[in-house]
Amino acid sequence: MQYAIMTTLEAGDTLDHYRLDATVARSGMSTLFRATDLKNGMQVAIKVPHDEMEADPVLVERFKREQEIGQELDHPGVVKTYDGEDRSRIYMVIEWVQGRLLRTILNEEGRLPIDRAIRLTLGICDALDYMHKHGVVHRDLKPENIMVDEHDRIKLIDFGIAMKEDARRLTYVTMSPALGTPDYISPEQVKGQRGDQRSDIYALGVMLYEMLTGETPFSGSNPLAVMNERLLHDPRPARKLRPEISPELQEILNRALVGDPRHRYATASEMAWELEHQDQVGVEDGARRPALRGLRLPGGRKMLLYAGLALVPVVLFVVMLVLARR
Repeated sequence: MQYAIMTTLEAGDTLDHYRLDATVARSGMSTLFRATDLKNGMQVAIKVPHDEMEADPVLVERFKREQEIGQELDHPGVVKTYDGEDRSRIYMVIEWVQGRLLRTILNEEGRLPIDRAIRLTLGICDALDYMHKHGVVHRDLKPENIMVDEHDRIKLIDFGIAMKEDARRLTYVTMSPALGTPDYISPEQVKGQRGDQRSDIYALGVMLYEMLTGETPFSGSNPLAVMNERLLHDPRPARKLRPEISPELQEILNRALVGDPRHRYATASEMAWELEHQDQVGVEDGARRPALRGLRLPGGRKMLLYAGLALVPVVLFVVMLVLARR
């Protein structure tokens, strides 16, 4: 179906049989509204791409892929996208989720009790395991994309850069959609790789670290510096920031945050099992991940390796700028 480019919508407008009650969020590519289905009175969320996005075939394809992924997934921990009837323009109708963003909880409460952080992580593991078994990788896991209800049940939202394992690669025109969010992006994504389910596990490891300590594992003055840090250094052990974290829980963090995805948890269910059976987690002597400091290279070659890795995010940034201007 061909859609006409429509005028910008605002709260109070009616879109087909949906009344747009309030603006919930705006991003660089779309606006999310809380809305009411006038046919049955059900409250839903409506995601409407910006006018300029509708004129870009690549972005339209990406929006349609997000909708298709949402319609295929059916799990209590994953937001539901409703099948589309004939519509006057491109938009997405999504389950309305009650609760607070995990980001809001962290901003208000700082680090969480250890048992609560584990409980939330187990809920995310369950949802991720379902998604991954259905061939979907989220690729942008972060506290802003986790809803938490009053009973600490979680729901994953926003599949804007999610990927099906058998899908062709789409070309993106900006750095953020191509790479994800700097604080949570995996090292392999920093290097320009698509990422797979182990990239989601890395992001989950970052979130668990943040829930436990109130901080993310890496910091920097700008996004490139943050990405560089994860290529060049190991994260500061969470136990140094919060001594009551057990050696076993620290080991689980190490296994989720190891830089080489081959040495990371292969599945979310593996991580969940160890979180539930911490008494059976063997603690490694030293960092598990094969960090840069473990490479046996002569001094000159090691310096070249450090310099090369430091340039990876810069090169990716330049490539994205070039693509954006085409």
